[in-house]
Amino acid sequence: MNFELFIAKRIIGNKAYKSSVSAPIIKIGIAAIAIGIIVMLIAIATGFGLQQKIRDKVVAFNGHIEITNYDTNASDESQVPISLKQDFYPEFKTVEGIKHIQGVATKFAVIRTETDFEGVVVKGVGADYNWEYFEEFLVEGRVPDFTGKRNEEILISSYLANRLEFKLGDKFQTLFTESLDKMPRIINYEIVGIYNSGFQELDEKFCIADLRHIQRLNKWKEDEIGSFEIFIEDFSAIDEKYKEVFKETPSLLNATPVDKKYYTVFEWIKIFDNNTYGIIAIMIIVAGINMITALLVLILERTTMIGVLKALGSSNWSIRKVFLYNASYLIGLGLLWGNIIGLGILFAQKYFKLFPLNPDTYYVSEAPVYISLDYILLLNIGTFIACLLMLLIPSIIISKISPVKAIRFD
Repeated sequence: MNFELFIAKRIIGNKAYKSSVSAPIIKIGIAAIAIGIIVMLIAIATGFGLQQKIRDKVVAFNGHIEITNYDTNASDESQVPISLKQDFYPEFKTVEGIKHIQGVATKFAVIRTETDFEGVVVKGVGADYNWEYFEEFLVEGRVPDFTGKRNEEILISSYLANRLEFKLGDKFQTLFTESLDKMPRIINYEIVGIYNSGFQELDEKFCIADLRHIQRLNKWKEDEIGSFEIFIEDFSAIDEKYKEVFKETPSLLNATPVDKKYYTVFEWIKIFDNNTYGIIAIMIIVAGINMITALLVLILERTTMIGVLKALGSSNWSIRKVFLYNASYLIGLGLLWGNIIGLGILFAQKYFKLFPLNPDTYYVSEAPVYISLDYILLLNIGTFIACLLMLLIPSIIISKISPVKAIRFD
């Protein structure tokens, strides 16, 4: 039988203990643990969720890695064509972890209506295009179908639709200018879908249309495109995969990872990590201090019992274990309630969207949450161990208690 655990259970189960002077302080300690774990769960879930959501939005327009020609052009328009006849297309077999590769091209254009006009970038895509991300962004209609003959179907953002007063099924003129001394080329597109990624910087700019129109306007061959977009399976391995892809591309082609192309966006979302780590550290310290206070009160209240146990031959470490077992129970209780409430809030936000955000600032319309068993377990285990280690120091006070004085203590 574990003597220390037996004594700790008797103390916990004692009704007098639950109505003692230390009871309110113990409840405050449990509440501090619960509040701490709630705040930490929300900080991690929303921090990771926001990072993942913003990252996915940028990847939807660019892919994880972009392969282009080496040139000095820093604009969004494809200038020099690339042949589709590459060893890495249509499958990048030489690099593991590549999920998909697709050929695209972009061209500046002006959408003209009877009363207004708007400059946009028309992104031409083909039958190999992965619509996974844009299907998630769809608010009306469907994604265009470019698997058959060349057509005039186009996908535009809700930002452009509202700005130009377009609705699903409308047709509009799009002007493509090659040079100032030539008449612009006109294509009449039909809106078959409206998307909203929430990323206004990109929504206000990109329309998705048939790649073959861009090829015809640029006088390219059927097997020529502006760039390749590569999607990988694990974003955390983007640096490694970028280096592998770069090595496998011909010397005349350049590869750029999305976190370098949109450097400011990815640097901004990295700040969330520092905020999250700071919140975790503060919450653990606050919870630990509250538990230290509760433990000291427990020791003070049980001074006579400590004296009796010492008189009967118990060692200081044995008695310390009794109180550490007791404290472990209180920490566990706080973690239990904290997880119930914290995960309840997170699941409510995930399915009912209770807390909105300003998309102009955060690029999302509601606070996204990322729920994973891995970080939940790690957070709980880490908090439990950290609090318990913090309690080792104040428990040393037990070794300073004299058995004679303790038994006479009132």
